[in-house]
Amino acid sequence: MIEESAVWLILFLPLASFAVIALVIRPFLNRYAIAAGYLTIAAVGGSLMLSIWALGSVEGRGEGTELLWVHDWMQIGAFDFNIGIMLDPLTAIMLVVATAVSLMVQIYSTGYMKGDPGYARYYAYMSLFTASMIGLVLASNIVQLFVFWELVGLCSFLLIGFWYHKPAAAAAAKKAFIVTRVGDFGFLLAIMYIFFNRDSFGGLNPLEITDIHSAATLGLLGGSVATWIALGIFAGAMGKSAQFPLHTWLPDAMEGPTPVSALIHAATMVAAGVFLVARFFPVFEASSTAMNTVAIVGGFTALFAASMGLVMNDIKRVLAYSTISQLGFMMLALGVGAYGPGIFHLFTHAFFKALLFMGSGSVNHATGTFDMRYMGGLRKAMPWTYATFLIGSLSLAGLFPLAGFWSKDEVLADAWRHGELVGQVVFWLALAAVFMTSFYIFRAFFMTFEGEFRGGADADPDTEPHGEGVHLEESPPEMVWPLGVLAVGAVLAGFAVNPTTDLGIVPIHWFTEFLGAHAEDFNIVLAAASSLVAAAGIGLAYLMYMSKRVSAEALSLSLGPVHRILSRKYYMDEAYELYGVERGIYGGLARGLDWVDRAVVDRFVTTVGWFAVNIGGALRQAQTGQLQAYGVVISVGIMAILGLYLFFL
Repeated sequence: MIEESAVWLILFLPLASFAVIALVIRPFLNRYAIAAGYLTIAAVGGSLMLSIWALGSVEGRGEGTELLWVHDWMQIGAFDFNIGIMLDPLTAIMLVVATAVSLMVQIYSTGYMKGDPGYARYYAYMSLFTASMIGLVLASNIVQLFVFWELVGLCSFLLIGFWYHKPAAAAAAKKAFIVTRVGDFGFLLAIMYIFFNRDSFGGLNPLEITDIHSAATLGLLGGSVATWIALGIFAGAMGKSAQFPLHTWLPDAMEGPTPVSALIHAATMVAAGVFLVARFFPVFEASSTAMNTVAIVGGFTALFAASMGLVMNDIKRVLAYSTISQLGFMMLALGVGAYGPGIFHLFTHAFFKALLFMGSGSVNHATGTFDMRYMGGLRKAMPWTYATFLIGSLSLAGLFPLAGFWSKDEVLADAWRHGELVGQVVFWLALAAVFMTSFYIFRAFFMTFEGEFRGGADADPDTEPHGEGVHLEESPPEMVWPLGVLAVGAVLAGFAVNPTTDLGIVPIHWFTEFLGAHAEDFNIVLAAASSLVAAAGIGLAYLMYMSKRVSAEALSLSLGPVHRILSRKYYMDEAYELYGVERGIYGGLARGLDWVDRAVVDRFVTTVGWFAVNIGGALRQAQTGQLQAYGVVISVGIMAILGLYLFFL
């Protein structure tokens, strides 16, 4: 059984790494910046070992039998604010995901970021990013969780805008920060609503997560209270997990270093939103309105984002829209009550999405561009990257027997079993997204690795000059080895199981039972049908981008308006800029505040100043310094006093 001190170390190891790099290495030992990478790798590796220990400590305990260590923090009147750790199966799984993926990213970064002048700063931010996600996962109360929630947002801002000298990176960082703040405001309102409705908790502490679970499970929260709390929490999750309509920041976040994208998309920032809904799942279950909202938003986002991935030419943006779509799958699962499959998909997705992003970074390292139109023919030059990217693509498409197959199938199966109209609607949305997903990921695969090389950065007019130029060769070992480890995860993550059915191949049962959730029987018919849909998507991509039997150019011309809408991302960025920023913030809010500043604040200050100046001028007339005048005033005053005295006598 793991000790409390060991669990705290999971958090404090990367936090200590951040402190040492930020306070010692970067300001005083920057010529030894390479030590920052080794220190971060050691710290995150230690956290991973402890996380695996924590996972073993909670195995078999099930839901509601968490390990809990709570300490007094402060007391306001009769109300206690605590700080502590909540270690349950969900926490243990998220710890392993966050630290395992982070470790691979840190190792990979030693090659990718080699020679960057901000090397030490990069690893300081990455250490803090990992620590923030760990703190969020471990939090035992909602206020503590919110603190780390905001730290995750801060770190994403710092890392997306890491190359702050690039205007596009600075703009993307600000966009991510502002858009996610919209969702965070809803989360903050939910916390305030919980606090001001604490009487509904029947004497329980409304800020402790276990007490919130108990209140929801025991029916202490009225329908409307549970609904408003759940919707506020979901607003925060929509921002972090880039769910429609708060999805626009994530594709632009590709301006940061590629390893940052891998970490954000696989294990930290976007995973935090799904984790938040899962953490407060009993509250959502207490409100059918909240559950249906999560399911519908998730199902729509899965299809909506996948449609934009069909036409993107930047490989990282293809993967970004893929992440948004897959997060929609996870939200869809939670919305239809499939708690286990939703978290299982988060678990498998972490491996193959980190693999794909790091594979795109490996390709960029050789070609100097992210534009797939200038790639091609990399299969022979980069065999390891080719093989691992193929594994990641197959897993994302959801083909047997890779990890993505098992989790995707269970999400679809639970949506189909939901029975109600919402479940049926989101099932068909998700199935359509399966076809699109397999098509766009193999479109990217064929354009990148097959055919003839099309020049890379040398032919791409939009690419900044690359320091090393185009060099078609495999990436260095420190970049390739993490790809291999993640590829193994993308294959075997679904098989690290203890089968409990006659088929002997159904990993979801182990995973769901580990979480303490209900496990459904494997639906082989539905699994076969969804696999055929995925295979059809791959087949279409092959016909268009390998055999050329279907002309991609002719098809895009025939679907001109549709292609234009998709490539312009449904014009949502323009709409937000025009109506949200220019007319909403600048034209509305900012102009209104400017009027208040000039017409109210400035006029009030000016009026007060005018009175002060003129009253001062009047008083100055009485301070002439002439003794004769003072004598006259004193005499007149004495006479006035005597006159009043005689009058009232």
